[in-house]
Amino acid sequence: MNDIEKLLRKVHPHDKIVLVETLRLLRQGETFGLRIEKVSGSDFYKTRKGNFRFVFHYEDNAIIIDRVRLRDEKTYRGL
Repeated sequence: MNDIEKLLRKVHPHDKIVLVETLRLLRQGETFGLRIEKVSGSDFYKTRKGNFRFVFHYEDNAIIIDRVRLRDEKTYRGL
């Protein structure tokens, strides 16, 4: 079971809808309306939706999602 599946099991049903919809938008490359920022000192990008933080990178014009986490002080460590 990967980290995203574990997170989906833990969150409230309303948050699950937000999480799945944002993942769908990112995977389809529909980034309009998402505030995307580059993570300083790395090749990764981040966006947020509610309490969720999405970390991803671009590879061959596709978005590869690396992490999805609830916001805390360890969200961007190790990038």
